[in-house]
Amino acid sequence: MVSVSVRPYQATTMAAANVPVPGEVSPLTEMHSGPISLTNNSRIVGLLAQLEKINTESAESDTARYVTSKILHLAQSQEKTRREMTAKGSTGMEVLLSTLENTKDLQTTLNILSILVELVSAGGGRRASFLVTKGGSQILLQLLMNASKESPPNEELMVQIHSILAKIGPKDKKFGVKARINGALNITLNLVKQNLQNHRLVLPCLQLLRVYSANSVNSVSLGKNGVVELMFKIIGPFSKKNSGLMKVALDTLAALLKSKTNARRAVDRGYVQVLLTIYVDWHRHDNRHRNMLIRKGILQSLKSVTNIKLGRKAFIDANGMKILYNTSQLPVIPVTGPVAQLYSLPPEVDDVVDESDDNDDIDLEAENETENEDDLDQNFKNDDIETDINKLKPQEEPGRTIEELKMYEHLFPELVDDFQDCDLISKEPKPFAFERKVRGPIVVPTAGEEASGNSGNIRKGVVMKANVSPKGDEGDKKPTFMDLAKEDGKDNDRTLQQQLGVENRTVSSVHGLNNDIVKALDRITLQNIPSQTAPGFTAGMKKDYSLPLTVLTCTKACPHMASCGNVLFEGRTVQLGKLCCTGVETEDDEDTESTSSVEQALVEISDGPTLHDSDLYIEIVKNTKSVPEYSEVAYPDYFGHIPPPFKEPILERPYGVQRTKIAQDIERLIHQSDIIDRVVYDLDNPSYAIPEEGDILKFNSKFESGNLRKVIQIRKNEYDLILNSDINSNHYHQWFYFEVSGMRPGVAYRFNIINCEKSNSQFNYGMQPLMYSVQEALNARPWWMRVGTDICYYKNHFSRSSVAAGGQKGKSYYTITFTVSFPHKDDVCYFAYHYPYTYSTLQMHLQKLESAHNPQQIYFRKDVLCETLSGNSCPLVTITAMPESNYYEHICQFRNRPYVFLSARVHPGETNASWVMKGTLEYLMSNNPTAQSLRESYIFKIVPMLNPDGVINGNHRCSLSGEDLNRQWQSPNPDLHPTIYHAKGLLQYLAAVKRLPLVYCDYHGHSRKKNVFMYGCSIKETVWHTTDNAASCDVVEDVGYRTLPKILSHIAPAFCMSSCSFVVEKSKESTARVVVWREIGVQRSYTMESTLCGCDQGKYKGLQIGTRELEEMGAKFCVGLLRLKRLTSPLEYNLPSSLLDFENDLIESSCKVTSPTTYVLDEDEPRFLEEVDYSAESNDELDIELAENAGDYEPSAQEEVLSDSELSRTFLP
Repeated sequence: MVSVSVRPYQATTMAAANVPVPGEVSPLTEMHSGPISLTNNSRIVGLLAQLEKINTESAESDTARYVTSKILHLAQSQEKTRREMTAKGSTGMEVLLSTLENTKDLQTTLNILSILVELVSAGGGRRASFLVTKGGSQILLQLLMNASKESPPNEELMVQIHSILAKIGPKDKKFGVKARINGALNITLNLVKQNLQNHRLVLPCLQLLRVYSANSVNSVSLGKNGVVELMFKIIGPFSKKNSGLMKVALDTLAALLKSKTNARRAVDRGYVQVLLTIYVDWHRHDNRHRNMLIRKGILQSLKSVTNIKLGRKAFIDANGMKILYNTSQLPVIPVTGPVAQLYSLPPEVDDVVDESDDNDDIDLEAENETENEDDLDQNFKNDDIETDINKLKPQEEPGRTIEELKMYEHLFPELVDDFQDCDLISKEPKPFAFERKVRGPIVVPTAGEEASGNSGNIRKGVVMKANVSPKGDEGDKKPTFMDLAKEDGKDNDRTLQQQLGVENRTVSSVHGLNNDIVKALDRITLQNIPSQTAPGFTAGMKKDYSLPLTVLTCTKACPHMASCGNVLFEGRTVQLGKLCCTGVETEDDEDTESTSSVEQALVEISDGPTLHDSDLYIEIVKNTKSVPEYSEVAYPDYFGHIPPPFKEPILERPYGVQRTKIAQDIERLIHQSDIIDRVVYDLDNPSYAIPEEGDILKFNSKFESGNLRKVIQIRKNEYDLILNSDINSNHYHQWFYFEVSGMRPGVAYRFNIINCEKSNSQFNYGMQPLMYSVQEALNARPWWMRVGTDICYYKNHFSRSSVAAGGQKGKSYYTITFTVSFPHKDDVCYFAYHYPYTYSTLQMHLQKLESAHNPQQIYFRKDVLCETLSGNSCPLVTITAMPESNYYEHICQFRNRPYVFLSARVHPGETNASWVMKGTLEYLMSNNPTAQSLRESYIFKIVPMLNPDGVINGNHRCSLSGEDLNRQWQSPNPDLHPTIYHAKGLLQYLAAVKRLPLVYCDYHGHSRKKNVFMYGCSIKETVWHTTDNAASCDVVEDVGYRTLPKILSHIAPAFCMSSCSFVVEKSKESTARVVVWREIGVQRSYTMESTLCGCDQGKYKGLQIGTRELEEMGAKFCVGLLRLKRLTSPLEYNLPSSLLDFENDLIESSCKVTSPTTYVLDEDEPRFLEEVDYSAESNDELDIELAENAGDYEPSAQEEVLSDSELSRTFLP
């Protein structure tokens, strides 16, 4: 034994001096012919060549011993040598393994094992994988078998073999099976049993046992042979000695206890109590936190045990909750050291491994391959990326015959209409009713103002709209919100004052109501009254200005207001939600007495055309079909929303908030007597009586797009909320929209939504939920606001069934928690995941746009694409410019305009997509000269809501079929997925008549990334991400798909090019973007994702996104299309080429290439530290992440030489 341990050192040191070992003849003298180069390169090559020759000629063992010692010296001292031996094409590893397999000499074996240790220790995961690919694991396992037959086995040999196997085992997917077949499990286990005091040998054996245990079958086999009991002989109370061995033993134990069989064995032997005792001892003595890894190992073992029900029961019986809770309460968190570093890390909510529960008693074999994330030598490989170039190449597939596609002819009348019956002579644009910036003041008169007029006027409504004339003078005319031209602030102020003067003249005509009237509104039911009389309490008001501007109070009683009662219309009752029963609060007593109250109540209204009409909304709701047959209308949808006149910054996360919230959750189990546990809202129990106590909040979600299933009061001011799953589905819980009433002001209420499913959320990175206060709306602030403090998103202890988790066992739910203090007593407030945008809102907006447009200037057509499963119509909108005249040339120009196809809201929970679409529609319908130019350039086919049923019923992702419609584009079923079937049919029809759209874009929302960005499709960039880099160099591809995103990154402040991706993934092959690109043949096929949170770059950096920014993005997208037109068809515009080159250069010079899927603006900030999901449209799917730093993408010479405009012209079909 002694000679074995001394010999390698002797051979190595003498080899370092280039002196042959005594008694040996230098092989350099006997075997090497020709001049000897002194370079390291030729030296290692020569030595390996000699070793290979020794193997073939069966030379003396002394020669092999000498050569391997020389190689060992070079490997120990030269990184260049190690790199060369593991480089592609090198045969060094094969020579070493061949020698190891064939040699009978112990010293040669030890030398080679030492070389292998050097190679895999310094090279990270790539070199370990390289050794596995050469058959190293099988050879080493066989060597272990042979070495174990000696009695006693050689200690040095066993240490080396176990050390190497522990390093390369995780890189071999079949290592667990190989080890079991070779009988290596018991060899290693017996070595540990027989050498418990020999820590030098036990340590690598434990490391290898941990690798064995990654295979659940091996874990069970080892457990039957006493491995669990053996681990508890090694671990023990606090000790300053052998802490390294203790840590490895705990890691091994945690891996073993993941097997339910082993976990039950540990519970049966009382080891849960032992683990808790050991943990308390280490926690008490480890004052300087130097052994946190050991304490973590104990906790991991406890977690593994508590994954089974028996383990949880044993843990509770052993008072484990209280023990761990008490030990986790740090009075003062250290400023420096490992604990401080731990608490300064960014929040990670998915750092706990999901394990299966007691659903069955059979441990299935599972191979877990752990990858070294720091391995930079190996190109990142994503199995989800499509690698088959033949599948990547767009292949236009008609899918349906021409005869079948003729059913869509009636939806394209613009291709055949000759406009002979149209008056196209006058080109004078009709005043656009919604064109002005509506900046009318919102008036809150005093309670003492005299009411004018008779009582009949009072009955017409509670809310009176200001009579703002659409025909004002030049000072009153304001461009729309979508007007991208810069305005002078002085003009805005002047116009505001002019409008204020108009409002002052209208104040005298506004009527007041007392608190009793407002209370009576709580009982109002929308009635079936003649169409010429508007229903609800805004009857008779001017529809052009639908937002309630004034709510007045007076001392006169109006008893007839309460007589409306609950009246059915068309067999169905539709009620407005409850108004606050205290009536309208005045803002300030001093203000109400002041003569300047009108001026002080002035609020700037949305910078966009006013498309909201409360009366029209109610009429549309009557015809909207829902599964629960909603009978109420939410006040935010009735009143409408205008963007607040202030910025809402991304919320800064308080220090330790998640720790505090989880600790409060744990206290529920420790102090159960403090928990109320009372159900206060339950959709599943229609007969459930709402508690009448005054201090209990009241909840409701029985309105369009509402989602709240059950509410449980936990503590006096804390409530657990449970969301509905998507209809005909048992998962997709994320979207929420509900009403709360009965609150007290100044009280901090905590809301916990406890059945969310995503593994992370922007709620952890500054996003806040939205709240709409009816009292605030009545006080002239009708807008959604970001609210809430102490917000975090974390995994909770509620487990999802395997059915609800898509067949995966043991998945956990997540909690969104936030705290809100309400400003008003007995207010009615609404909370939402994001700004709601209902189906009825869309229909209202489309009707307002249609009624207001100038038919001589704008070609606007609204058709019904199809009916949904519920019988709701799916609207299809066509927008372009009318031809200049009915002359042949103008009609030809009209018909030959390229198409742009847009769609949105395939996922109901992504309401931001609808706000972006609203911005697009309003811009296209505006009188802006750029918009007119855009209409003259394209024909827009728009499906603004692909999933009406899902939106109406408050789904998050699916339609009524319970399926994600954006995964049905490959083979949509006309009965189950009618909107997708017919939307694809429109595109197929355009392809069949040779009118392929220039651009297709599907608007989406993203819950885990900031900014607005695009996903596109590129063969070259997809292939680049695979290991076959050579293949990507051979692909010739038009890079025009990048032009539009690059334009948007320049003109749209919310857009971020660095977040864009053009990789095609297998899991996305049935999405709209990929199918339209691959099957229809649209090169510029995109998904545009808008953040639910905010921006971390550009003009809006540090701000949460609002409807103003989303609508602006929709308008900027239109401007980007116009620039795209100019870049692809410059001659048509008769623009100087220098101007186009300047514009193109401006875009180019603002960007620098950093990766094949990334353009980064020079002024961009570094990426924020949060989990980033790179897979397209996958924020509800399993995360498939691409390497963030996959390398630099070098454009081809052609891409560098040609500008985008030239490339577009070169490849334009």
